[in-house]
Amino acid sequence: MPTLIKFHHISKLYGSGNTEVRALWDVSMAIEQGEYCAIMGPSGSGKSTAMNVIGCLDRPTSGEYFFDRQDVSQLDDDVLAHIRNRKIGFVFQQFHLLPQLTAIENVSLPMVYAGVPVAERQSRASEALTKVGLGNRLHNKPTQLSGGQQQRVAIARAIVNRPLLLLADEPTGALDTQTTQEVMAIFSELNESGITVVMVTHEPEVARLTNRIIWFRDGQILDGQMAPEALGQLTSLA
Repeated sequence: MPTLIKFHHISKLYGSGNTEVRALWDVSMAIEQGEYCAIMGPSGSGKSTAMNVIGCLDRPTSGEYFFDRQDVSQLDDDVLAHIRNRKIGFVFQQFHLLPQLTAIENVSLPMVYAGVPVAERQSRASEALTKVGLGNRLHNKPTQLSGGQQQRVAIARAIVNRPLLLLADEPTGALDTQTTQEVMAIFSELNESGITVVMVTHEPEVARLTNRIIWFRDGQILDGQMAPEALGQLTSLA
């Protein structure tokens, strides 16, 4: 499979002089199209900064970032916004649904920005909600849905533009154990359908459901090829 994500000596620095913080330092890694990866590490390890760079939400200070074979390291904001809208779906711990809108209206929003015609928006939003098991909840507002159902709406919104990459930041952090299992099953199904999934998580039981773990510490990759079953060594890596 082709490489979807490639970091080539990426560094991200904040501040200068005595206050300089190396959030990422000389990081190189690759994620192939179709992979299912977890990014882990202790607080302050650089995993959130890596996620922001992967998602074109932030630019590196130095190095090259290739996404879908294009160097996006120094592209301007408008081009990065276009890439985020068309090629990347985001799922966060907080669902970020608009409370005044129904499920199908929330899911339709990325297509509004992408200029998709109204009829097609309705059809694709309905299809995405059905895919996550909410075909009977199209017209419910967020307050009429459980936390797990709201996260499913957020996942439907993330996939409705048929992205190459689904980027999830602690997507199960606000969910109970049973709902976590249900949501993770959806991520597995989406990955099996061909979507690359990269998930930032601190939960070993969630990371074990992915196929590869990239472990960060002190702004660098300590282990980029950790097998999920190796998480028993977690205490020695923290």
